[in-house]
Formats: sequence, C-alpha cells, structure tokens
Amino acid sequence: MNEWHSALYFGEVMHQRVRPRRHRLSYRVFFLFADLDELADLHGRLPLFSHNRFNLFSFFDKDHGSGDGGPLRRWVERQLAEAGIDLGGGAIRLLCFPRVLGYVFNPLTVYFCYRPNGDLAAILYEVSNTFGERHTYLVPVEADGAAVLSHRCDKEFYVSPFNAVEGGYSFRVEPPAESISVVINQSDAEGPLLHAALRAKRVPLTQAALLTAFVRYPLLTLKVIAGIHWEALRLWGKGLRLVDRPRPPARPVTVVMPSKPQPTKA
Repeated sequence: MNEWHSALYFGEVMHQRVRPRRHRLSYRVFFLFADLDELADLHGRLPLFSHNRFNLFSFFDKDHGSGDGGPLRRWVERQLAEAGIDLGGGAIRLLCFPRVLGYVFNPLTVYFCYRPNGDLAAILYEVSNTFGERHTYLVPVEADGAAVLSHRCDKEFYVSPFNAVEGGYSFRVEPPAESISVVINQSDAEGPLLHAALRAKRVPLTQAALLTAFVRYPLLTLKVIAGIHWEALRLWGKGLRLVDRPRPPARPVTVVMPSKPQPTKA
C-alpha cells in the first residue's frame, strides 16, 4: 500500500434518456482520483504517470479550470474564495479521466474540496461539451457528517446537442472512500428527461494498477469521445433533432446554494 490519497477507481458510467425516445448506454471505465498536492510526487515515483508532460498516463492542469495551464489549485481556491469559502490549505481532489497517450476528453470532472480537519467544504462539477466549451457548478457543502449528499441546480450550460438549456439537475453523491457514486437526474418543465450515474471501486495508485487499467481499457479516452458521437448518431436515428447551441454563460462558474435539507443519511 502507498500513502497517497490519490487512487484509481474502476467502475461503470450509465446514461438513460426517458423521452422523447428511450435510450440507454453503459460503459466500463476507470478514473483517476488525483490529490492536487500529490501530483509532483506521483510524477516522480510512477514512471508511467506524468504531470504536465507526455506519458502513457498524464494529468495536465490546462485540461481543467480556466484552461490557461496555471496551477489548478490556485484556480480552485480563487473560485471558492469568490463563493466565500476558505479551505485553509485543505485538500483538493478531483475525479476525472487521465490523458492516455496524450489524449483526453472529460465530459464531467468532479472536485472534492476539504477543510484541514477532513470535512468536505464544497463540490465542483466541471462540465465540458464537444464544442470545446466548459462550465463549472460550485456547490458549498454543510459539514454534518452525512454519508450521502443531495443538492440541485438550474441548468446553465449547453451539453447534449439534443437538449435545450432549460430545467435543472439534481445530484446524489457518495463522496470518495472505498467506493464512489455520483447520480445526476436532469428534468425540465415536462418532468424527468435524463438519468446519469457513475459508480466505481477504489484501487491503490501503483504501477501495476496503471498497467492493469491500460490492458483492460486501452485508449479509454479515445473511446469516450468516439462513444459520445456514436450514441449521438443512434439518437439521430431514433428521430431526435439538434437543438440550437446558445452562447455559453458569461461567468465560467455558477455558485449554487444548497437547498434544505442539503444532506441526507445513507
């Protein structure tokens, strides 16, 4: 066992559209769970992993946040400060796909932001679409020890070319431990529209685990973007038509105040 909080998570992602045509997809995947303060150590001690440098697996700051390549922790702390949250140096850990042989596309990156005592202070949902646009929803978290967190927000960003920017999302999250679960339900004025979920189990981040990930899921990130376009083609074949894409929100981060009651017990 190593001493890192960083890890890999092996599991599954699922999407299910309930209207106007039913459509379901499910894929086996793996995720990198990266503690931003551990990236330099991971880079130095795992020959197959690099930070801001090409490798079999890598993590680039420019793939997230503002996209300017600056330190990602600094960007996250600035967004939290604007929302009135001071981590006091606490950990920032994010769940995402790593680059594989230099390529990555992350439809969703989830940031877990902790206070020094280990309490979760905020979750950031960073959403990217296939048009090169990105938007983040920042949700403050109340520290009451809940095992499952629930919150909702209005939809502000164009993601699927078949869905208008209207309605909202509800989230149900089991924060990372030996397993992790993120469930997102999208609804509009007519009711439920789309259900999405990721569920995965933690594996220590080692050379052997990285090799296993590559053997099980070679070129995973290329398959992600190919899968998105394949499923879009299938939806087109079922009669869905494209919705005009509006300009992205003027502000790249939407701060979402949690509804009451915000957490629920498992």
